[in-house]
Formats: sequence, structure tokens, C-alpha cells
Amino acid sequence: MAGTAGQVIKCKAAVAWEAGKPLVIEEVEVAPPQAMEVRVKILYTSLCHTDVYFWEAKGQTPVFPRIFGHEAGGIVESVGEGVTDLAPGDHVLPVFTGECKECAHCKSAESNMCDLLRINTDRGVMINDGKTRFSINGKPIYHFVGTSTFSEYTVIHVGCLAKINPRAPLDKVCVLSCGISTGFGATVNVAKPLKGSTVAIFGLGAVGLAAAEGARVSGASRIIGVDLNASRFEEAKKFGCTEFLNPMDYKKPVQEVIAEMTNGGVDRSVECTGNIKAMISAFECVHDGWGVAVLVGVPHKDAEFKTHPMNLLNERTLKGTFFGNYKPRSDLPSVVEKYMNKELEVEKFITHSVPFSEINKAFEYMLKGEGLRCIIRMED
Repeated sequence: MAGTAGQVIKCKAAVAWEAGKPLVIEEVEVAPPQAMEVRVKILYTSLCHTDVYFWEAKGQTPVFPRIFGHEAGGIVESVGEGVTDLAPGDHVLPVFTGECKECAHCKSAESNMCDLLRINTDRGVMINDGKTRFSINGKPIYHFVGTSTFSEYTVIHVGCLAKINPRAPLDKVCVLSCGISTGFGATVNVAKPLKGSTVAIFGLGAVGLAAAEGARVSGASRIIGVDLNASRFEEAKKFGCTEFLNPMDYKKPVQEVIAEMTNGGVDRSVECTGNIKAMISAFECVHDGWGVAVLVGVPHKDAEFKTHPMNLLNERTLKGTFFGNYKPRSDLPSVVEKYMNKELEVEKFITHSVPFSEINKAFEYMLKGEGLRCIIRMED
């Protein structure tokens, strides 16, 4: 790989030329990394709902042409000036948010919301110089959340790369770089259910099932899955769900149903849909005195959370979380080790696999609601 250091690399990338239109495999030029940047050869990437949401561009600023992708695994090809903790050949997971290790958030044991590298979905350029590292015939192709992994090579800020065990299979652990860690961490790092406790999970997509997996690993005695799609319930049993509720099956609010089932409410709840009604239900279904509700899903920009203050005064706790409260560089390597030690299963999240040339199939699967994660193999 060292032979390409400092040079422009020509490679294939899946370019989104406009909102909602199929990606096109193009030859792009990838510039060398600048100060505090790393050029990475992507081996495996997967599709997350966030990619689809911004590709559709229905509710936010459209930035095109763009290379999407942020769940991935790869190998460092070369490093820019000032990069000391990564070297060519290192195995890495790119992350949509970062850890500069210098700001107040990074120095705090309680936060992972880095001032410098926190997720920015509108920015399509590198923070170093405000320019892109991708181009086609001299015209810029924009980045996505600082990662752009739907390319054989990409350039990423060093603070958004977790160096991991080189023995970890990248075609499996790549899914830990976003959704699975977000859900799992929301439960184990934030909700912190005690052994034998009851937990409700709202939304049984990949993130919600990862939250359920966190409850299972924590030793919860009852894990109640809540989803409007009844077809998800059978799959959820593999992730520890013991009971299922479809709010549409009841005339009363689902939080009342849960309170009746659990003698006053669950000990912990984790909300993974972003639907404001589900968020309120997730809070109101926890037991007074000790119940903790954790919000993971991202709501509509105009949504308002409304509940009676007595629900808080009666000693219920409402928390929010971002990327499962994991610091990308400091904490993600240990999540990979949980997989290596068989404490965390990731294979059951991977339901499809396609070669890079068929990346649009991954979008089709997700738009149809089929499966959880589709691995995209870059070298096929």
C-alpha cells in the first residue's frame, strides 16, 4: 500500500448524483490525506437507515453529488501529517462521530459528544480546509458524515477512526461502527438494567434489537418488544425478547398496557424509533421510584415531548443517548473484543450480503423492510 502514499488514487465509488435516484458506480479520484487525516481502503461496508434517509433528502438540506456510507471496516492505506496513533496496515472502523481527545466533552468521563468531530450531516467537506477529497474530472464529490464508505478508498479524520484487533473479521464487526453499538450501548451504558429486571424496547429494527441484545446480556428477566410491525416479533426472539406488543391491538395507550403487565411499569425502557408518541410511551411506561427511560431515536425537527411533570416528580428518570455513550476511539475497540470473546453476537444482525456492483440491492432490501443489515463486499 505504501506505493500509493502521497498520490491520488483512482478507484470505484458509488455516487449519489441526486436525491432518491439509484447510486452509480463511477471512477473517482481520491486525494491523499492532509493533516490529521487518514486514507482508508474499505473492505466491507453496510447500509444503515441514516444513509437512506439522507439519500432520500426529504426533510433536510440536500447535498449532491455525494458518496454515502458510514458503517464499515477497512485498512489504513496512508496517513497525513500529525497522525501518530495510526499507521498503514492498521485495521479500523470509521465512525460518523469522533473523538478529538482535546475538547471538554472528550476529557469528560460522562460525554462522547466531541466539539470538533460531532456528527454534521450538512457538511460535505473535510474540516481541515473546507474541500472534498473526492473528485470526478476535477469536479468535487461531497462527503457524508466524514466517512463516505461507499468507495474503495476514502479519507477520514483520524478522530473518527477506531483502531481494532486485526484478528477481528471486518465483514462482521463493520456493523459495530454505528447502529449495533448505538442500541447495545443505550442499554448497557445508559439504561443499565440490573440482573432480573424488566425492560421494554420500542422499535424492533436493527438498533432496537441491539438494545434488546444489551438487555439479554445484562440478564433481564423480561424483555418486552413493542413494534407496529408484527412480522418483526419472531426475529426478535433471537435477541432476547420474551414478549411482544403491537400498540394497534389495544384501545388504551401502550404505556397503560405495559404498566398492567408489569405490576406498575418496567424497570427500564429504550426507545429506538424517533416517533414522538413512542418516546412519550417509553417514558410513561417505566415504574415510579426507580424506572429509567432512554431515548435513542431521532425525532422530527418540530416534535415536542409532552408529559405531566408528576411523572418526573414520582422519581422516573428520562435520559437521552448518542452513539450508545461510546467514545469512538477509546471505547469501540472494547466492543469489538466483546464480540471476539463471544459476549456479543453480531452475525444474527447480518441478513444479506451483496457485491459492491449490486449496492442498490441493499437499498431495495431496506426500503422494503427486509432483513436487518446488508453487508456490501467491496472486492467482489
